[in-house]
Amino acid sequence: MARLDGAKCRSCALPIPAGDRCIACAIDPLPVDWCEAWGAYAGALEKLLHALKFQRHDFLDDALAALLEETLRDREFDVVAGVPMHAAKERKRGYNQAELLARALSRRIGVACDMRLLTRRTAGAAQSTLPKRDRAANVRGAFAASPRAKGKSILVVDDICTTGETLRACASALRDAGAARVCVIAVAKAI
Repeated sequence: MARLDGAKCRSCALPIPAGDRCIACAIDPLPVDWCEAWGAYAGALEKLLHALKFQRHDFLDDALAALLEETLRDREFDVVAGVPMHAAKERKRGYNQAELLARALSRRIGVACDMRLLTRRTAGAAQSTLPKRDRAANVRGAFAASPRAKGKSILVVDDICTTGETLRACASALRDAGAARVCVIAVAKAI
């Protein structure tokens, strides 16, 4: 699998030759302390994530969480939360892959997982079906954060970071609820 080693944008995890942020994030950074991803969304890793997400291979959660644990490098958090799905979509799929990853990572690092910190208010179209220019509007206002986020250091977990707009919307909701710090980690980053 194509692991992302070397310098990455601290805002979106895009590999960069040097520096702190990619050009896009220098202009409009995600409202996070940092963003990490284990590997590139391609090849075998892309196939594993598709199997997890669309083929009911939910048993992959712990193995993929091991990659996330490796990527964290002893960073500390008060709580772990996965990117929520809209209730109707989760009922249809039968599970939320980000929640599975968050719970598995939580067990591995010994930090509580609270899937009630974030909720998805609107269903919207699947981000993967939209062009880049429409993704921000699709998730704007889609998430709400619990008042329990206030003062907490929160790690948000997702399977794939493409444009980062879903993570931006989640982090914004958590910041608006008073989270002290929001960081995000994904198994893969679309390059």
